[in-house]
Amino acid sequence: MAYTNYNEIRAEADAKMAKAIDSLKHNLSGLRTGRASTALLDGLMVMAYGAPTPINQVASLSTPDARTISVSVWDRGNIAAVEKAIRDANLGLNPASDGTLIRCPLPVLTEERRKELTKIASGYCEDAKQAIRHIRQAANDGVAQLKKDKLATEDDERSHKEDIQKLTDKYTGLADENLKSKQADIMSI
Repeated sequence: MAYTNYNEIRAEADAKMAKAIDSLKHNLSGLRTGRASTALLDGLMVMAYGAPTPINQVASLSTPDARTISVSVWDRGNIAAVEKAIRDANLGLNPASDGTLIRCPLPVLTEERRKELTKIASGYCEDAKQAIRHIRQAANDGVAQLKKDKLATEDDERSHKEDIQKLTDKYTGLADENLKSKQADIMSI
């Protein structure tokens, strides 16, 4: 994309870096901690009506208590498919159905599983920071192009790149904060 000024570059970089943080938060919310969360089943696909369907389109999810996820399937014909999808998702859940409602009690996490989850969370954080670094590189390339097109001076280029680095540092710091919070949540008993 051809930029005409630095403000366009910075605004786009800021928006994309914010999206990287939102994506990290979404990924971290799907990691299981000691408490039940419907986010654990977000993105789960169920074979319903002959096609893979997101679970939230065939059932409503709730957490009646801190250790249970409740799945209320709207069409009784899909109960077996929803149970199978939950079992096959490899989340460590063992769904139990009473004919109308599926309950998924969360087993207590072992120390080994907690450490494994913190490593997964670290991987998500590193992916977000890598995306932020790619965005920084694209923004710096845009600034260099402005200078090449004689729309900015060398001093402008230097100060703009410093500003982009400050923006990058801000968002990588946010990624680290989200990771620390999630790791503390995972490791708490």
